[in-house]
Order: sequence, then structure tokens, then C-alpha cells
Amino acid sequence: MTADTAPVSRELVPTPAGDARITLHPAAAPRAVLALGHGAGGGVEARDLAALAAGLPPRGVSVALVEQPWRVAGKKVAPAPRTLDTGWTPVAERLAAAGPPLVVGGRSAGARVACRTGAATGAAGVVALAFPLHPPGKPERSRAEELLGTGLPTLVVQGAADPFGGPAEFPELPASHELVALEYGNHGFEVPKRAPVGQEELLELIVAAVGDWVLRLV
Repeated sequence: MTADTAPVSRELVPTPAGDARITLHPAAAPRAVLALGHGAGGGVEARDLAALAAGLPPRGVSVALVEQPWRVAGKKVAPAPRTLDTGWTPVAERLAAAGPPLVVGGRSAGARVACRTGAATGAAGVVALAFPLHPPGKPERSRAEELLGTGLPTLVVQGAADPFGGPAEFPELPASHELVALEYGNHGFEVPKRAPVGQEELLELIVAAVGDWVLRLV
């Protein structure tokens, strides 16, 4: 903890899908709160989520890492998208009502949830990390509508080696959307050993891009 941050806190939030859990990494004088959900195959310990939780509070952005009820309950398999939305919406509404301005987001399935629900929860924008544009090897099953239909300013951060859809596969985005294409990194933003960019350097790029965008937005 530094002079720019405050102690981490945890809170269970009741939802119709069960209790969700917020782990709040607060800025000392927050200009915004970024709520981030996890993917279907992992939790809030994902490298990009952990890097944002560590790197953004000193810049004045509190980070709320949100664990879906199925993870809190210890289940191994994520439920259907509608249930994910049900487990997320009350958390986002709670954070939006508390102020300061809320930006919602997440990685992979968490990004999809934020895209689908952001406008209805009072968020100011959406951050989509490793958005799963399509299942691996099945580009015909596009989920672009979710991304294009957020109704909010939206930042997409995508690795070039993401089998769920690299930056070149994305459709033309509206002026309200911005795509940050990372030359290296897979769906988990893991950097191959042969890359000239190191793992920590890539994570620093993500933290800088997200922080700059959020602070411009608010």
C-alpha cells in the first residue's frame, strides 16, 4: 500500500445466482472504479486482471475484481450466459450507485458479460480484455454483435495470437470503440519465449492502455 492506494477489502454481494464476491483494490482518491470479471476457465488471479489491480490504483482508478457466484460456490463449470449476467448485474449496479464513475469490463467470458449488461447497469464504458470473438477454429460463430452493441464507449485489448479471434479478425468498429492490438500474446496474454517483448512488458502495456483510456473517459 502506498499514499496513492488504500487497503484491499472483500465483500459478498447477494445475487439471484448466488453470492458474488468483490475484491476491491481502492485508490486513495479514486476518479473512477473499474469492475472486472473473470473468464469461464479461470478466476480473478488471471495475469491481466492482477496486473490491472496492482497498477491502476496508484493512477487514481480503483479496481474491483468480481468473482461470479459459481466460482464463489466452488463449482468447476461456468453456467449459461444468462446466469452469468444475473450474477454480475447486481454487483455492477451496487458499484455504480456508490460512485465515482463506474467502468465495467473483464476478460473473455467476463468481457462478454460486461458488453451485454454495461449500459443497463449505469456504467460509463466497457473494457473488453481478450474478447472471445468466436470459438477457436469457428469464425462463422461470431459474437461481434455483443461487442458492437454495448451502447457505450468500449476499449478492446486483444493479443495477436488469440485463437478466439485476433485483432485482424474484428469487424470495423464504431467511433465509440477503440481496439488496442498487442503484437504478441495469446488469449491469456501469455508471451512466447522467442518474442522480443517480455511478459512483464506486455502487462505494463495493457495497464497503461487501460488506465489512459479510463482516465480520458471520466
